Amino acid sequence: MAIRVLIERTVETGQEARVQQILTELRSRAMQVRGYISGETLRDINNPHRYMVISTWNSLEDWKNWEGNADRKRLRDELNRVLRSTDETTIYGHI
Repeated sequence: MAIRVLIERTVETGQEARVQQILTELRSRAMQVRGYISGETLRDINNPHRYMVISTWNSLEDWKNWEGNADRKRLRDELNRVLRSTDETTIYGHI
């Protein structure tokens, strides 16, 4: 069953360009991973420090494999250094 993963992040002021670079690299790498279907990055119109990444995966297992991927962990660590708070991940299944 396909799933959608929503990740919300709030970034520090002045770090928006760096965050966009990291998110672009994350998507580029995810596209090469088994089970990745699609993704998009959104920026809150009312709060430009808030970002949401929505990705679609073939299965929860495929997402978990990507979540544990060493490249993803390295990039997430870089991203965490410029966040105001911990990111929030929510996983949804289709009904």
